[in-house]
Amino acid sequence: MKSYGVMIFIKNDYDPCIYKKVSGSSVAYLVLYVDDILLIGNAVKMLGDIKAWLSTQFSMKDMGEASYILGIKIYRDRSRRLLGLTQSSYIEKFLKRFKMEHSKRGTPSHEAWD
Repeated sequence: MKSYGVMIFIKNDYDPCIYKKVSGSSVAYLVLYVDDILLIGNAVKMLGDIKAWLSTQFSMKDMGEASYILGIKIYRDRSRRLLGLTQSSYIEKFLKRFKMEHSKRGTPSHEAWD
């Protein structure tokens, strides 16, 4: 078995559940929530090494590519190198729960945030 040594991550100053690892042009983010880990990055090899190292530290199961986390849908367009997040399904469930699914929909105004 290959020895992975110690993996060094930098803790985010603003969110203690987010960690970053940089090696040359490769970057990986490790996001923790209770007993879930979301691992994202720009280098497949680095992500594989991190997963292998994590599996030496504790028992884990690789659930594959993430499509949802904490009610947030993750969508990708690899051809355009885009990654996006949406909470539309959460909002739909919320509106339905309070019988507001047929309410008039508006468009958020940037002026409201000024």
